[in-house]
Amino acid sequence: MKIDLTDTTSSKINKALVQGRRAIGTPAVGMVLTLVIVTDEENAYDALKAANDASREHPSRTLVVIKRVSRSPRDRTQSRLDAEVRVGADAGTGETIVLRLYGEVVEHAQSVVLPLLLPDAPVVVWWPVNAPLDPASDPLGALAQRRVTDTYACEQPVRELEARAGSYTPGDTDLSWTRITPWRSMLAAALDQVVCEVRGVEVEGEEFNPSCELLAMWLADRLDVPVKRSLSSGPGLTAVRMSTDCGPIVLDRADGSLATLSIQGQPDRAVALKRRETAELMAEELRRLDPDDTYASALRFGVERLNTGVEEPVVVDEPVAVDEPVAVAEAVQAAPAKKPAKKAPAKRAAAK
Repeated sequence: MKIDLTDTTSSKINKALVQGRRAIGTPAVGMVLTLVIVTDEENAYDALKAANDASREHPSRTLVVIKRVSRSPRDRTQSRLDAEVRVGADAGTGETIVLRLYGEVVEHAQSVVLPLLLPDAPVVVWWPVNAPLDPASDPLGALAQRRVTDTYACEQPVRELEARAGSYTPGDTDLSWTRITPWRSMLAAALDQVVCEVRGVEVEGEEFNPSCELLAMWLADRLDVPVKRSLSSGPGLTAVRMSTDCGPIVLDRADGSLATLSIQGQPDRAVALKRRETAELMAEELRRLDPDDTYASALRFGVERLNTGVEEPVVVDEPVAVDEPVAVAEAVQAAPAKKPAKKAPAKRAAAK
């Protein structure tokens, strides 16, 4: 069921919610949190679809805040709030309210959202795109216990990671960190199977991918070893190679769905590491609302402390034997020819 409201208020929106629940015969409210999505008109549909899919696991009231910027100077002075209330099958397992803000009310979105929050329930704010540099100091972010961003959607993801590290507040998280959860689990399980010392790590992935940088920072922070960041054509993360004193450990995913885990002395194993949809990432983030200390520690390690060169791989193959006569011959040919030494004047006189 959908109810459209034009030039409305938060009080009228709450009344429309009660009216909609009564119309579909479900007056009881069984939602566990309030999810606030701050986005633009272009990305609102995809974000709302992902939130509805995630609500199957976490029934929630979803508030979509769309800030409309008017081009006409006359329209900028006219504040208006339009809303679309969805309940029942149109809102997944919870309730959805799409808020479109015009004029001066754009600068005071928190005053519109605050009366619509579920009482005594946690609040999560998600910026699919155009997240503030300091989410905790944002007026909407200050209302939440958990603030979700996505540096992959930024124009300069690596610089965005540096800004996130400088402004980190407990409760901040990023979907680029959520994307590497299966990789972190698989690498930790691989190290539990062997008793060895890790000497170096190489993380391979596409350029300007924040998930690759976060995985490299996490490994460097937890293992306290040199970690090199190398580049590939993707998609996303493609390989992690760990050099140990008992042989290399390699987790290679070339096609973005199926990976191969190779451990010295053990047969290779196929591992499912497909790239997950946004709905799965949001469902994982909503499972825990406490501060993620591991993410904070990896984020503060710093991108600049990684070795971003690609000249020498971390895992070195066995040296190839070279035919000695051929090598000597090549060395003799490469050496410059020596000029004959000149005789001294005294020796020339004696010779005459």
